[in-house]
Amino acid sequence: AEIEKKKREPVIFVGNLEAKRDFTDVRDTVRAYWLSLEKGEEGEVYNIGKGKTCSMKEVLDILLSKSKVHVKIEVDSKRLRPSDVPVLLSDCTRFRKLTGWEPKIPFSQSLQDLLDYWRERV
Repeated sequence: AEIEKKKREPVIFVGNLEAKRDFTDVRDTVRAYWLSLEKGEEGEVYNIGKGKTCSMKEVLDILLSKSKVHVKIEVDSKRLRPSDVPVLLSDCTRFRKLTGWEPKIPFSQSLQDLLDYWRERV
């Protein structure tokens, strides 16, 4: 959003784009928290997540495809972490069975909403 408004140079410095993460929209997460209060057992721990991974490169590609300007990507060695976990994936099978919860908001919609949020505020 800052790059589109010419408040920053059109360059994004990145680290490891191969890392995969399980992203869940905060609106789905809040719904899950609410269900955990209603249906969960006191003292139990539940995993909440989409149950699918997306690489940081995929995230970046989606955001770049929504950008109104061309953005250059440069790898910054300072952003590469030697202790970076290659894949973080949640298993929320138990929580889903207990509550019937399923994430509803597609990841691409989450990214669009996030980008729109910042476009309005920059």
